[in-house]
Amino acid sequence: MSSSMSSTSASSQLNKTLRSHYLSLPQGGLCQVTYVWIDGSGEGLRSKTRTMESEPSDIEDVPEWIFDGSSTNQAESTKSDVLLVPVRMFRDPFALDPNKLVLCEVFKYDRQPADTNLRHACNKIMEKVKEFHPWFGMEQEYTLLGVDGHPYAWPTKGYPKPQGPYYCGVGADRAFGRDIVDCHYKACLYAGIKISGSNAEVMPSQWEFQVGPCEGIEIADHLWMARFLLHRVCEDFGVIATLDPKPVAGNWNGAGCHTNFSTETTRAEGGLEHIEAAIEKLRLHHAEHIRVSDPHGGQDNQRRLTGLHETSEIHEFSAGVANRTASIRIPLQVDLNKHGYLEDRRPAANCDPYAVTAAIARTCLLVEEDEADILTDLEINEQE
Repeated sequence: MSSSMSSTSASSQLNKTLRSHYLSLPQGGLCQVTYVWIDGSGEGLRSKTRTMESEPSDIEDVPEWIFDGSSTNQAESTKSDVLLVPVRMFRDPFALDPNKLVLCEVFKYDRQPADTNLRHACNKIMEKVKEFHPWFGMEQEYTLLGVDGHPYAWPTKGYPKPQGPYYCGVGADRAFGRDIVDCHYKACLYAGIKISGSNAEVMPSQWEFQVGPCEGIEIADHLWMARFLLHRVCEDFGVIATLDPKPVAGNWNGAGCHTNFSTETTRAEGGLEHIEAAIEKLRLHHAEHIRVSDPHGGQDNQRRLTGLHETSEIHEFSAGVANRTASIRIPLQVDLNKHGYLEDRRPAANCDPYAVTAAIARTCLLVEEDEADILTDLEINEQE
C-alpha cells in the first residue's frame, strides 16, 4: 500500500497545547451547556453553547432555547425562531465536568414538531409498547475520509489491497485511524453513552461501534449523541466520518446500522417462537421498513443492499440462522438457546434510529389494525 495520506483539515493543525491551557482555566462555578440537535437534512447535527449559573442536575433544569431555523433548513425566514426542547443530558467529554451536552427535540414556532423531528412520533410508539420492555442494540458502521473526500490512508491513486485482512485487523497495514476509534470510545464512556463495543470493519478505514442494549427511546437518543461525539472527535483529528451506505463503489463493503431487537417474551425461555412470529410480521411490511432504512425513502440503501458484500437484495425479504446475507438474522446462539433477539440487517448507516426502532416496535408489537400507519406516524412520506 502507498504511504500517501489523505488530506486533513487546517484546524487540526492548530496548536493543541495552547488550546489545552485555555480549556483548563477555572469556570468560577458556571457551567457550559451545549445543545445538540438534528438539522433539516435528517442526517446532520448542529450545536450551540450557553452559560448556566450552576450545573444542571437533571434535564428539567435545562431551559428551552431558540435558534435560527432558516439557517438549518428547518424554517422560513419569516418564521425562523425554532425551539430546542432538551430531552436527554450527558457529560461533556470535550469541556469536561461540570459541563454538559444536551440532546434536543426541535419544534417549529407554533410548537409543532419539525419535519425531521422523528423522535416525537417514536416516543409515542415506545410509550404504547413499553409493557413489552423492548430492547434495542444498534451497530453503527462508518468510514473515515480525508477532508478531500478520499478514504483515509488509501493510496491517492489506485486502491488498497482487497478486503480480507481488515475486519478486526491489527497492524499498521490493516487498521487505519485507530486513534480516532479509541478516543471516540472513551469519549462515549465519559459522556455516559451506553456504548458496548467497537471493531474494525471489512473495508479498510471502515469501523463500527455498538450502542445498547437500551430500552425504548433511549437507544436512539444515545446513538445520536454517539454520532455527535464521533464527528467532534474526527473534527479534532482533521478527518471526516461519513455514514454514507456505500462510500466506495465496486468490490467494497457498504456501511449499515444493523439493529438488534428483543422483548421480554423473546428473551424468556422458549422465546424463539416469538422471534419467528415477529419475523413474519416484518416480512409483511418489508417495503415499509426499507423506506425508513435511510433518510431518503430507501434510495441511499439501493446502492448497498445488492445481495453482495454481506447484504440482502433490497426488494426481497429473507431470514435465516447465522445468515449475514439475509434481511433478518437469527444469531446462532439464539437458535441454540431458543430465546434471545433478532438482528435487522437492512438499516443503512445514515438511518434515523428513531424511524428504524419505531417501525420495528410498531410492526412487531402493536395490533394489526394500527400497523398500516407506520409511515404516516413517522412522517416519512413527505421526505422522499
